[in-house]
Amino acid sequence: MSDTYTGMGGDATAADDGDGVPPPTLGRVPRVLQVLPALGAGGVERTAVDVAAGLTAAGVETFVASEGGRMVHDLERVGARHITLPLATKNPLRIRANARRLAEAIDAHGIELVHARSRAPAWSARMAARNAGLPFVTTYAGTYNENFPGKRRYNAIMASGDVVIANSHFIAEHVRERYPRAVNRLVTIPRGIDIDLFDPSRVSPERVIAVARNWRLPDGPRVILMPGRLTRWKGQLFLLEALAKLGRRDIVCFIVGDDQGRRKYAREVEETVTRLDLGGVVRIVGHCRDMAAAYMLADVVVAPSLEPEAFGRIPVEGQAMGKPVVVTDHGGFRETVIPGETGLLVPPGDVDALARALGDALALDATARQALAGHARAHVADTWTVARMVRSTIVVYRGLMALR
Repeated sequence: MSDTYTGMGGDATAADDGDGVPPPTLGRVPRVLQVLPALGAGGVERTAVDVAAGLTAAGVETFVASEGGRMVHDLERVGARHITLPLATKNPLRIRANARRLAEAIDAHGIELVHARSRAPAWSARMAARNAGLPFVTTYAGTYNENFPGKRRYNAIMASGDVVIANSHFIAEHVRERYPRAVNRLVTIPRGIDIDLFDPSRVSPERVIAVARNWRLPDGPRVILMPGRLTRWKGQLFLLEALAKLGRRDIVCFIVGDDQGRRKYAREVEETVTRLDLGGVVRIVGHCRDMAAAYMLADVVVAPSLEPEAFGRIPVEGQAMGKPVVVTDHGGFRETVIPGETGLLVPPGDVDALARALGDALALDATARQALAGHARAHVADTWTVARMVRSTIVVYRGLMALR
């Protein structure tokens, strides 16, 4: 493949067939191998499974290579196939070994296009794709820190695809600034959510009751929900300080998500709950497999990330469920929340502002909540859907196959 892809450098969703999704271009859908470190829990993993589901629904035999994890079940349930390889390694020698393993998988399964979703396995995937003469696609899905020498060069693998997909306009601008040579190969395909999965009308009372019982939710308190893995930049400590500032005891805040091995930070969160006398207010409940039901319990959904999110699915899911969202004013959040209409934006790290916004969201009356719910769901359904994301990705795949 050449280093340029004619027709890119823009937004793959520019052309529209009336339903908010671009029509397919000429050419067939190739047999795709997506590559990422593991299939645990997270946005990259969820996107890989969603795209695999869309490809499978289009009649394409689809593969994902990773070290495995809880979402392998989700992947196989949609009819895609998983190839278990040690792809999380950053060791240069093992990266080369993984390139050979991927080359064998490409040959064995008749792969026609390789799509890398994370840096370490992307180095292996590019070697394998180039050796096989296949198109190589990357999804640039984060700002990727540059906190030691050589890190920008390491990150550059994600800007080296024949097509580089940015998962938000915020990330597209980041790529343009860091890697200007990638501009002609860059396309923006915003991430999406399953609008049917996150649909209040499809969540049964029994599912909501099951989550409430599991979390031991008492009758009466207003509910603040903060989904997201336990890691410092997601802002759990920031939220705790704001809850202490808010000073209300008639609420309960559920912090939902795995620590993914960050036990030291998890203990710090627990200790902060105790130090701020929030033991009767805050509950740390770990991973939840039925997030749609969890959102139904919420009066407010909060995403207080201290660093810019590349996209940030939590506010989108919350809006789809008709809930007011309170998020920090940076990164992809600015693209998905309409301030004052579907949610509230606060400066990152501003404890007073977050406390005020939570109070304002909790104070919404039934009429205001009903109006917000309808507006928020329509806003998400118009743009931020899996169907639109998958169709746009298929446009890219077909375009590359046509160039061959």
